Amino acid sequence: MKIDVLLGLQWGDEGKGKIVDVLTPDYDVVARFQGGPNAGHTIEFHGKKFVLHTIPSGVFNPNTKNLIGNGVIIDPLILLGEINKLKKGGVDITKQLYISRKAHLILPTHRLLDAAQEAAKGADKIGSTLKGIGPAYTDKSARNGIRIGDSCLENFSNQYQKQRERHLKLIENLDFYYSNYLIDGQDFDTYEKAWFEALEVIKKLQLVDSEYFINDELTAGKRILAEGAQGTLLDVDFGSYPFVTSSNTTAAGVCAGLGVAPNTIGEVFGIFKAYCTRVGSGPFTTELFDADGDLMRKQGNEFGSTTGRPRRCGWLDLPALRYAIMLNGVTELIMMKADVLDAFDTIKVATAYIYEGKEINHLPFDACTQNLTPVLKSLKGWKTSLVNNREEAAMPIELVNFIRFIEDYVKVPIRIVSTGPDRSQLIRRKK
Repeated sequence: MKIDVLLGLQWGDEGKGKIVDVLTPDYDVVARFQGGPNAGHTIEFHGKKFVLHTIPSGVFNPNTKNLIGNGVIIDPLILLGEINKLKKGGVDITKQLYISRKAHLILPTHRLLDAAQEAAKGADKIGSTLKGIGPAYTDKSARNGIRIGDSCLENFSNQYQKQRERHLKLIENLDFYYSNYLIDGQDFDTYEKAWFEALEVIKKLQLVDSEYFINDELTAGKRILAEGAQGTLLDVDFGSYPFVTSSNTTAAGVCAGLGVAPNTIGEVFGIFKAYCTRVGSGPFTTELFDADGDLMRKQGNEFGSTTGRPRRCGWLDLPALRYAIMLNGVTELIMMKADVLDAFDTIKVATAYIYEGKEINHLPFDACTQNLTPVLKSLKGWKTSLVNNREEAAMPIELVNFIRFIEDYVKVPIRIVSTGPDRSQLIRRKK
């Protein structure tokens, strides 16, 4: 068996949670391989809405194992809150959830350090979610990190205190007065106490040596889906650096984030919206600042599921999409939120950029510092509601033409079209 991969091809928020939930009945294991609580995967069904930040999106199928891999970073307090919210919604996932002992911890001081570093950047801030992601990954790379498995060892208290003191000195050097800073509405001491209490609960869950766990499942012939977080254009190596996340969000991150060999990778499902959105700072070539952008935001309810911040909205960027497909080796595409474009008479897509007076169809190295002007192609909108459309044969011809235009450009088929937030609102296209 192979490990199939599902990941985002834009700047995150593409709708990965819904599609993982839809595909989960076909898999025995769903595994998160990178990111942390800066992710927000939303799933809606039977009138209920769940937002998952650390837990894999396969938890709503009682027969599926869900693994938080070693490439994920974990805030125990946020994870416990997520588990408790699921329980209140009638979903107890404690028997389905497995956590890698090698997954790194986000310490309370990581969150302080995140806020201090972002404040020090001033106007050059990157738009961090302030969840401690960057500082935690920095400590991991600098070999200063603390892992979930360390919390079960006798010297954990000494490890923690050493890191705490080091972080507080760094924060003081940034002139950040954290005594007045609230973390999720709590002062630091209160948050730290709650963090330790949550860690004691998390330690009692199923902690595993995840590289053995996932390879044993493969050997046993189990079907596995690797779930990515954020999006390709936020990859620390290939995204719009420095306005990126701190992990590898591409398919290459699966191997390091789960402990599997490259030859175990099977299908790669790439998810994208029928338009583009972005949260935080960074380049956005097709961004709209007019009534069309406002309409996209309103129709798509484009507010961050983790931060609540309004998302920046713009037309679909095909050169960027093709770039993401190339990096990931995408074999099938899934287009989300086609219904958001129901209201538009004309739909536009970027097919190239004007860069230094010339037309190009690739992302240049200095895309973050140079103003790229999009070359836009106009297509006729379908001007009818898609929310009740479940059959490919019933798709309006304008939507068919829109899909074919994208497929001709990127050379990869679109297999699923999402027409609403509920898990049932989608169209499966025939191969």
